[in-house]
Amino acid sequence: MYVDPLFMQFPDGIEKEDFIIATYYIQTNRDVESVKYAAAIAVEQTSGTWTPVPGETPELRQKHLGRVVGLYEIPAYIGALPDDVLERQYILRVAFPVVNVGTAFSMILTVLVGNISFMGKLKLMDVEFPESYLAQFQGPKFGTQGIREVLGVYDRPLINNMIKPCTGLNPKQTAELAYEVALGGVDIIKDDELTADQPYCPLEERVKEVMKALKAADEEKGEKTIFTFNITDRTEKLRDNALRAIEAGANGLMVNTWTIGLDAARMLAEDPEINVPILSHPDLQGALSVSDSSGISVLLANAKLPRLAGMDMAILLSPYGKFPFSMDAFLNTSYAMASPWKNIKPMMLMPGGGTTQGHIEELIHKFGKDVIIAAGGAVIGHPMGTVAGGKAFRQGIDAVMKGQSLREACQDPANKELKAAIDAWGIYGEKDIYDLKKN
Repeated sequence: MYVDPLFMQFPDGIEKEDFIIATYYIQTNRDVESVKYAAAIAVEQTSGTWTPVPGETPELRQKHLGRVVGLYEIPAYIGALPDDVLERQYILRVAFPVVNVGTAFSMILTVLVGNISFMGKLKLMDVEFPESYLAQFQGPKFGTQGIREVLGVYDRPLINNMIKPCTGLNPKQTAELAYEVALGGVDIIKDDELTADQPYCPLEERVKEVMKALKAADEEKGEKTIFTFNITDRTEKLRDNALRAIEAGANGLMVNTWTIGLDAARMLAEDPEINVPILSHPDLQGALSVSDSSGISVLLANAKLPRLAGMDMAILLSPYGKFPFSMDAFLNTSYAMASPWKNIKPMMLMPGGGTTQGHIEELIHKFGKDVIIAAGGAVIGHPMGTVAGGKAFRQGIDAVMKGQSLREACQDPANKELKAAIDAWGIYGEKDIYDLKKN
């Protein structure tokens, strides 16, 4: 088999500003020739097809052909394969000419993981963009620092609560619950992802009722609360939903990012008239990322691509609660939200999915103050009531930020709400936490 040297290049042999580099994890049958397979991917996603065609001139190939810039077998067999090896595993890096792609996420994904998504065990793990290419994206309008400025809170983790029950509440009931949640000291409240603009809870009416309730709570507690209203809808209705919500008083928005699409999310984030923080919800991301050998990585699905699209904060499933999520995936994705990235601001991470007051110490030790601790039932289902659920989080955060442990903080009579939460759900990492959960 002849492979044109143009296919196979060193990563430092190409002009980095002219290429987007994709990294894949691949498994193949033991008999597949890896170089031929890699070259086929580079061709399939750029200028070529399964047979030569007249228009594919050397000049066109030079400008538009993908380059294999890394192919690494793991383990790195040199001699004969052991008889028990039925599949081989590779890390493949392909450089795609920027000129092929444009800046639409729909085309980015088409180029990077389009037809080849049907090739079996192939997973897109990461993407590296040139600096000049990133400069064409605004990224988060607010990001971590901007959210803190809106709230006026700079020295501690933030607290988020999601409205529960997930569906069925009318605007007035939602507002009554939001008032209690805010009064307990919660910083950010969000619609559940299952509630958007249903007939039983219309968006504008919900915004007006909730914001009136939050104004009363904020005046009483002397702090500000953001409520992120879910505007997820058909593409042509999204901007109108956002503007209607803001006109009605909304100070935050939420979208189910992958169900509306990254380009739609970016449209909202880059609109100068939509000047409130936007929360990214991870619906559908599991379908894209949970397979260990196909789809795209959770780092891309949950963090890097939504951040590039301009989302200011994002719910991230954690290994602490009701979903099967590894600590490695959790940490890797969390840092992808916050790591320095040229002109793209950090996106504030919001671990959720079963988080309780017993996770405060763990999360602060991992992320410091720049984390939004997200809890539903641990606030609204607190044994002493909704207001107490928020107070318990604030008591725990204040104690840990002062250097105390949660267990020590529970000994203070002033922290009775925290103690009730810890008695109910335990402290992450303690031996008796599982027994406490059973009770």
